[in-house]
Amino acid sequence: MYRRHVLFVDTSGWVSVLDPKDKYHAQAADFFRHALSTYSALVTTNLVIAETYINIRRSSNHEKAIAFLDLIEESRRIRCIWSDDELEMSAREVLRLYRDQDFSYTDAVSFAVMQRDGIRDVFAFDRHFRAMGFVVLPA
Repeated sequence: MYRRHVLFVDTSGWVSVLDPKDKYHAQAADFFRHALSTYSALVTTNLVIAETYINIRRSSNHEKAIAFLDLIEESRRIRCIWSDDELEMSAREVLRLYRDQDFSYTDAVSFAVMQRDGIRDVFAFDRHFRAMGFVVLPA
């Protein structure tokens, strides 16, 4: 099997892997192990990290939320893209254009990153990525 370039990781992907109580946990954990051997890099955004942190903090505890932040900071394979003016302008355009969708601002910034960087695959349990034409994994 060849190594694909990058996988975008959404909040729903992170939470499902890290929260044993999540309904997708077993499926997510299996996929995440596979992704680590298939993709050369995992990409996320600071907005996704913020959402994930608060979700873990609320569903579990402070220590697990901090452990997630440490994982992001210490990993050589996880790359965090910081939202900037250009990405946020693109995100606002997506939100204006797709008024029939209930995309979050974080989703729209994620779409902007993926479109800008040519990322097609996303680890998510969020239907919004599919609506935007991305390959949502696990299928």
